[in-house]
Amino acid sequence: MENIKAYVQKNKERFINELIELLKIPSISADSAYSQDVLNTADAVKEALEKAGCNTVEICETPGYPIVYGEKIINPKLPTVLVYGHYDVQPADPINLWTSPPFEPVIKVTDKHPDGAIFARGACDDKGQMYMHVKALEYMTTNNELPCNVKFMIEGEEEIGSSSLAWFVERNQEKLANDVILISDTGMISNTQPSITTGLRGLSYVEVEVTGPNRDLHSGLYGGAVANPINILTKMIASLHDENNHITIPGFYDKVQELSIEERAEMAKAPFSLENYKNAFAIEDVYGEKGYTTNERNSIRPTLDVNGIWGGYTGEGAKTVIASKAYAKISMRLVPNQDWKEITELFKNHFENIAPKSVKVKVTPHHGGQGYVTPIDNIGYQAANKAYTETFGIPAIPQRSGGSIPIVALFEKELKSKTILMGFGLDSDAIHSPNEHFGIFNYLKGIETIPLFYKYFTELHS
Repeated sequence: MENIKAYVQKNKERFINELIELLKIPSISADSAYSQDVLNTADAVKEALEKAGCNTVEICETPGYPIVYGEKIINPKLPTVLVYGHYDVQPADPINLWTSPPFEPVIKVTDKHPDGAIFARGACDDKGQMYMHVKALEYMTTNNELPCNVKFMIEGEEEIGSSSLAWFVERNQEKLANDVILISDTGMISNTQPSITTGLRGLSYVEVEVTGPNRDLHSGLYGGAVANPINILTKMIASLHDENNHITIPGFYDKVQELSIEERAEMAKAPFSLENYKNAFAIEDVYGEKGYTTNERNSIRPTLDVNGIWGGYTGEGAKTVIASKAYAKISMRLVPNQDWKEITELFKNHFENIAPKSVKVKVTPHHGGQGYVTPIDNIGYQAANKAYTETFGIPAIPQRSGGSIPIVALFEKELKSKTILMGFGLDSDAIHSPNEHFGIFNYLKGIETIPLFYKYFTELHS
């Protein structure tokens, strides 16, 4: 039998080319103009799972985009790993900031990826990381190395809130029964220091609308006499943080889990250069809640950020109007114990209460999810750590992530199993941004590492 490292090297070019073909399909779930492309991607994932060795693969219809389900059951008495991933991607805007077309993948060398990286929308989030699992299965089935059962659940709505996933999970609990859930939709510290994400922040995402006069008004005739919704909105947003960048919504911090000094000290062991961090974003200084480090601010503390703001005239030249309406999209990243629905309601009540009578305010909740923590004494975590240690030659560091994968809490609630987050991306891979990319090293190292997780999890489970 061929060992995994040799198998990956022998099939390296094929693995890269297959991923490139998948990345060419613009599976943008947020834009209905790409709906057929999303469906075509589901078909491509189904075909890939069949070729990799799944005994059963089906495209499962949902109220939204379909879920691709596959399985290979070798013995019902053995443990079962459920792999989750998503085949949809973020919109590519702004297109003009891409150095190459987002759906015409190219390989380029970067400082962080001297072996090259694939530049394309979805390269890291999540097509590249999802496809590592498909190729890992291919190796295990080809070489008779699959030590346990495996199931795949690959969805097409992650980038728009996974609304159909909850519907699917609730109706298919027996089909999805498992002993551990494995996800690669996160990152690691560096290519020389692996890490395992043990915590995720929750999310509350809302849109606000401020309405002033019943139509746009001439700013000369009415300026200073009628409330300007854009001015009002910016003042309201500014008031959501105090001078210490503490969020001012009453009750917002009531259920925030404070980490102990010991836990914060363990987090601080992760290698981190503040100067490199600032240089990476071309900023003079960092910014955030007083009393916390940069790595604490972006992982164990809740946040509130404006993701978009608009209103009035934004075209070329001048148009002197007081806009009738102003809008903003706002996201709040939440920590474990904060309930996203409760936080959404707190935000709505507060934002409506601070509005002056000269305007009307409408708050529209979009989507959200709970935070999540995986304990490091879990056998899934231990199996992942052993796998990383073997392929990287150094143990992984447990790390809390600032990102949100709302479905992880859903999985624990509905399927009663823990999720292990084995990410292989880097912070510099520009997910959700122009020039998203995924390192060739990272992609191939993921394929090498994942089969070892299966091996060690099966051993620890017995």
